[in-house]
Parts: sequence; structure tokens; C-alpha cells
Amino acid sequence: MKKAGIIMILGSLLLLGLFKFPLWNIMLGAPQYPDPMGMNIHITGIEGVHEFDIQNIDGLNHYIGMKKIPKPEEMWEFDVFPKVIGGMVFLGVLIGILGFFGKVSYKWFLGWLILMSVLGVMGMYDFNNWLTEYGTDLDPNAIMKMTHPDGTPMTYKPPLLGHQKMLNFDVDSFPHTGAYMLFVGMLLTLIAFFVGKKEWKTNN
Repeated sequence: MKKAGIIMILGSLLLLGLFKFPLWNIMLGAPQYPDPMGMNIHITGIEGVHEFDIQNIDGLNHYIGMKKIPKPEEMWEFDVFPKVIGGMVFLGVLIGILGFFGKVSYKWFLGWLILMSVLGVMGMYDFNNWLTEYGTDLDPNAIMKMTHPDGTPMTYKPPLLGHQKMLNFDVDSFPHTGAYMLFVGMLLTLIAFFVGKKEWKTNN
């Protein structure tokens, strides 16, 4: 399964892009901000799209009682996620090498993909929970207390995916370069499974 092994190795190595490029991006735009502010979410922390974006977003959030954007040491995810990705890269490359030399069957490629998919779903679930807490756990002593027409307190959870109007801000939340590299890497491992299956049947 030489071809399948090489494809598996390449697919696994693409996950290393998550250590360089953002996984997700959230942008906030409003009439008084001609240059939208934004956050790039990496597996190691959150950075502003522009130099003072984090500072400016925290300043705005203060008025409505939202917490400050967390630093890497304030969230366990930024310690665990790099280890998980590093472990999956190592495992994927190892399976690819073993597959190249015919030491494991093509089913191992699918096993890696299923495990990575489960971890990805868990990661997105955790990310959505953080967005929910970030946008709903407000300081009761905030300077501005916005309410809906029925009198219930307004919350400010950014969308997990897509566009949402929040007060006078347009908020957009979409995958970034790292997520696309992850997707392509997982797609390659799926291709490796089918190529490996064909090679396995040919050789056996």
C-alpha cells in the first residue's frame, strides 16, 4: 500500500498547519468602525486580527458586562489542543509508514479518520460552549444593561458559524486557514483508505 501510505502521511502532516495558522476567525463590524475588528482563534490562544483589536473588543465588552477575552493560560484548551493535534499527527504518520511497508491494513486509515472526526466534533462542542458562556455570563453591575422588547436581558453569544446581528454590530464567524488545512488533511486520509483498500485487494 505504498500510494495509500504516502497519502496518509501527507494528510496527517497537513494538521501541522494548525500550529501556524488560525483555526477560526470572528469579525465585528459597525458603522462607527470602518475597519472591522476581529479575533483569530488558534489552538494555542486568541490573537487580534489587527494590533489593538483585542484591547478594543475588551473595552467595548466591558460596557455590557462581558468578560475579557481569555489569555492562553486561562483556558485549559490552549494547553490540551496542541498536544492532541501533535499526537494525531504522530499517530497518522506512523500508520502511514506502517501502511507503506504493508504492516497494517487500510482499515487503520479509516480508524484514524474516525478518531480525528470524533475529536473534531468534541472540539467544536467545547468551542460553542465557550461562546455561549462568553456571551451570556454577564456582569450584573455592567454600565449598560440591554434588554429585549419583552424585558429579558440581552445576550451576546457570537455565532458558531455564519453571520449574526448584535446591537449595531455585524458579527461573522467562519473557519480560517488552519481549519481548511485540517479538512483537506482528513479528506486525504479518506482517499488513502480507498486507495489502500484497492491496493490491498490487488495484492491479496
